[in-house]
Amino acid sequence: MTNHTVLLFSYGTLQDTAVQLSNFGRELHGRADSLPGYKQTMVEITDPAVLATSGKTHHPIVQASGDIKDEIAGTVFEISEQELAAADDYEVSDYKRVSVVLKSGSNAWVYVQA
Repeated sequence: MTNHTVLLFSYGTLQDTAVQLSNFGRELHGRADSLPGYKQTMVEITDPAVLATSGKTHHPIVQASGDIKDEIAGTVFEISEQELAAADDYEVSDYKRVSVVLKSGSNAWVYVQA
């Protein structure tokens, strides 16, 4: 696997230092951005490994709303493709990874409702 840098937008637990250290072995540094046209709800987490890492029984989850006025605030991180694969392993089946255009105009990966 090549190690190109990719952008990952997080609005939830991937912003937590403990989750980053557990999944990536390092603390990520990112910049504020937002995801227009999406609404956020919560999903119950039952995966024991994810519960242990995040310490939270419910995680935020987003889905497209079709309304550009809806916007999700978060952080965009530059990560390696290997780290993206680690993030895929962390996320439970309620989530799928899609490519989006953030408010800044950056193309990034984000986990949305599957």
